[in-house]
Amino acid sequence: MSGTLNKVMLIGHLGDEIKMHYFEGGGCIGRFPLATNETYTNRQTNERVTNTEWHNIVVRNKGAEICEKYLSKGDKVYIEGRLKTRKWTDDKGNERYSTEIQCNDFTFLSTKRDGVGNTQNDPVSQSPMATPEEGQSKSIEGDNDDLPF
Repeated sequence: MSGTLNKVMLIGHLGDEIKMHYFEGGGCIGRFPLATNETYTNRQTNERVTNTEWHNIVVRNKGAEICEKYLSKGDKVYIEGRLKTRKWTDDKGNERYSTEIQCNDFTFLSTKRDGVGNTQNDPVSQSPMATPEEGQSKSIEGDNDDLPF
């Protein structure tokens, strides 16, 4: 096999709100930390141990705007992208490196909770059609025919 592959798939929770950076040409970048957890039981102490790994996620342009609009701290998200290491110089002149996940696809796994009822993303509450009970009672009141059409 002569090709190479640089692909990352993560499912985790946002560690902070998305930080947006806008450019003069109209483009933008969104950055946020993503936490993934590994849980296991220590055989010696029989205690559950959780290790958290933090990942720096970078989303560009329209994807960044969508993430900013719909994601918030704590939300669960699936991220797909590639690893990219940046080299930069800090304030003291030291060369620093930062490894990020350049996101090219994502899927929201948490549902938004707007309002008290928490029914924003409930498919039944979003449907403009009546529930079966309501639909049946309305058709019975409005029609005295035995014919279904």
